[in-house]
Amino acid sequence: MNDTDVLIVGAGPTGLTLGIDLARRGVPAQVVERADGLFPGSRGKGLQPRTMEIFDDLGVYDAIRAAGGTYPAGMIWQDGERVGEHRMFDPVGADENSPYTEPCMIPQWRTQRILLERLEELGGKVAFGRKVTGLTQDEEGVTARLTSGDTVRARYTVAADGGRSTVRRAVGIAMTGEQLDPGPMLVADVRITGLDRDNWHIFPPRDGGGDDGDGAGGDILAICPLAGTEDFQLTTRFAHGTEVDLSLDGIRRVVAARSHLAPDDVTEVRWASDFRPRAALADRFRAGRVFLAGDAAHVHSPAGGQGLNTSVQDAHNLGWKLGAVLRDGAGAPLLDTYEEERRPIAAQMLSLSTSVHRGETRRGAATRQLGLGYPASSLTRETRTAPGPLRAGDRAPDATVDGVRLFDAFRGPHWTLLALGVPAPGTEVPVRVVRGPAHQSYGTGLFLVRPDGYVGWAGDTAAAGLPEYLTRFGPRRPPA
Repeated sequence: MNDTDVLIVGAGPTGLTLGIDLARRGVPAQVVERADGLFPGSRGKGLQPRTMEIFDDLGVYDAIRAAGGTYPAGMIWQDGERVGEHRMFDPVGADENSPYTEPCMIPQWRTQRILLERLEELGGKVAFGRKVTGLTQDEEGVTARLTSGDTVRARYTVAADGGRSTVRRAVGIAMTGEQLDPGPMLVADVRITGLDRDNWHIFPPRDGGGDDGDGAGGDILAICPLAGTEDFQLTTRFAHGTEVDLSLDGIRRVVAARSHLAPDDVTEVRWASDFRPRAALADRFRAGRVFLAGDAAHVHSPAGGQGLNTSVQDAHNLGWKLGAVLRDGAGAPLLDTYEEERRPIAAQMLSLSTSVHRGETRRGAATRQLGLGYPASSLTRETRTAPGPLRAGDRAPDATVDGVRLFDAFRGPHWTLLALGVPAPGTEVPVRVVRGPAHQSYGTGLFLVRPDGYVGWAGDTAAAGLPEYLTRFGPRRPPA
């Protein structure tokens, strides 16, 4: 019997992010993964700006940026000729508040490798080849049985094991959703000659469209160079009832039928998968001591790049709350706020990704996820009678205050109190304090920034409820 505080089931971006966050808080956690290694494909290749802010906080931003790149412009082809460009994203200008404004392209396999390296750097590890076959829970914890014959006893368990989550089914939580397309979609990582790496190559259906009998005709083919690699990601859809051939010859036939390229221009298939795009949301994100996160809780169309990013933010939200309860002495009811905060966000992002999938919404400011917040959360306290531009519940933007960059001050597992244009409370406050004049992005006041980068409490003076808020939700000792 192995004992731990948190059992994390699944070593995708969600599970690895949560493992990192708990490791840096000194919370014992075990990550188990049913596969023998990390996911090998590029699938979730787009990291939104809000996710890049989280990766900055977790200490992996530099590695992610070095391994990735920007999205290229789309190039539309017709009969072997370039006929025009297509911009995938509406432009958003950079400013001091949001230093990361454009999505970063990086294959999912490489993101996960960087996250695993960071987890191991912090002393954590992943046990591969360990599938959960069943679990039971009681008032004190959860017991999970593994295919290896081992059992793990944990105070809490987090299901980060994907859309077909074994753990979600074991605790009896249903998912409600819909199939977005009747036919399958192909995504593959390939090596191709005859295409430049400066464009995302788009091949609209040829005149007449239709299917050629083996699923090779009739829909858009997109071939995108994957930043930091020699690979291209190939995506296309098929008619209902098509059996998708994932072999090299099968993919060659598709490419030749839907573009001007010759079959032999596809020299290698490095990974391939077919799936039916769907949108689904778990009815609950918690059952007793078991939490759902990532694809185990919400399944998105790949359009818009919201699935992986929403999943990382689930982990970032849950990590500090588990740490507060298990390490800092916060009350267990704090964990109830995970579902309260994250399920509405997941529903909102599902609606957005479905709208992008159907061509109803452009990829723009909303898909960057910088405008999300928790204004209605039970953790949010706005005590000022005349709030300025920033309110409790909002994402705390970057800024430079009296020579201090705020994202540098926020980085780490601690809380931060900003005293802008008002006196700061005394040294007895167990949080990091940054003092400075009023700032145009914040206004004037005291702003208590949670470990996940959102303003939990805001007031004109500490007497307006700061000590009470910290007693209920905050740390018990000063940050290291």
